[in-house]
Amino acid sequence: MSLSEIIRQALQNIRSNLLRSGLTLLIIALGITALVGILTSIDGIIYSMSSNFSHLGANTFSINRKNEGMRRHNRGQTVKDANPISYAQALEIKRRLEGLADVSVGYNARNNTVVKYLNKKTNPLIRLRGIDDQYFNTTGYEVEFGRSFSSSELEYGTNKAVIGREMIKLLFNDKPESALGQDIIVENQRYQVIGVLKSKGSAMNEGADRRVLIPLLSAKMQFGSAFTSYDINVHVKQSALLDDIISQTIGEMRIVRGLKSYEENDFEIFKSDGIITFLKDNTVMLRSATIAIGLMTLLGAAIGLMNIMLVSVNERTREIGISKALGANRRTILLQFLVEAIIICQLGGVLGILLGIPIGNIVTFFMGGQFLIPWAWILLGLTVCTIVGVLSGLYPALKAASLDPVEALRYE
Repeated sequence: MSLSEIIRQALQNIRSNLLRSGLTLLIIALGITALVGILTSIDGIIYSMSSNFSHLGANTFSINRKNEGMRRHNRGQTVKDANPISYAQALEIKRRLEGLADVSVGYNARNNTVVKYLNKKTNPLIRLRGIDDQYFNTTGYEVEFGRSFSSSELEYGTNKAVIGREMIKLLFNDKPESALGQDIIVENQRYQVIGVLKSKGSAMNEGADRRVLIPLLSAKMQFGSAFTSYDINVHVKQSALLDDIISQTIGEMRIVRGLKSYEENDFEIFKSDGIITFLKDNTVMLRSATIAIGLMTLLGAAIGLMNIMLVSVNERTREIGISKALGANRRTILLQFLVEAIIICQLGGVLGILLGIPIGNIVTFFMGGQFLIPWAWILLGLTVCTIVGVLSGLYPALKAASLDPVEALRYE
């Protein structure tokens, strides 16, 4: 008997026991749905966060003051907070790295503020940030409508602003062109809109579109103080030089900060890919737990499928005897039952994948992620279903193949 005939006969047997086969198929589908759905949502969120963090640039690192208190090596008795990175220190680092990399100095003037236009206003979730001339070179932000700041606007700190797409939706009826030239009010300061940023989306409330950019000098004069700490972004044009320039930056930063040889760094350097690498490393355990849960569900389905196949062997004992009497050998009988079990599992797997992909992407969408097709998890689901089908159908198939044809023909 050819393989195509064996498959056709297996499909006929599944159709004749549609209820039992369908219930087992659904159990398998639920297991694969959980497996593919959760893994898809994890991948979608990680991919979206990678896209949002990529605005820092592939070869970019940032320098910030150390948030936690710094313990000096003086018998461990003195504890003090790291001093802010001053405006002068930030500009000095920019000067020292000139020619090696693009360096931008910035300042988050307000992290949660309200933007007003006429009688409309936003939620208090807008970030007001002062930027310099290198900001757009060291980040992935682009001005889609209007223009960026001119050199004179940056030099004199005029009240101009480039705003994100969130303000366009909330204040200007989602019409970017209508925002250009209009005045908005932020923290009781009036700014004229000269540009609109290209949308970058929002994952995990990161809020890439919820920001207002103003000249750094304007932010310093209006919101700065002696305790203001400026952050520095550095973009290296050649990735091969990234680690060398980071090492050089640490040395330069220690000199600028006036640190002695025995003192720890009172600043931190973050590589742009560090957060995503950390997230990916920490989702390994989550993925493993998801696979374990899916496999436990499939274990129950495997037991149910084996039980159905054993019942099928008993019901078709006489049929097996007739097949053997007509010349069917052990291999043909074994393949008939084994293929039948694999087909049930594969049908359940396909159904589970068709359910899991949209469910996973729906979760990803509500978390701010992007749609994706998880080819790796599709392959995993189909492979697992094949293994489950072989393991579940092997014993019933061996039992059917070992039946004595004479005894089988006598079976009632």
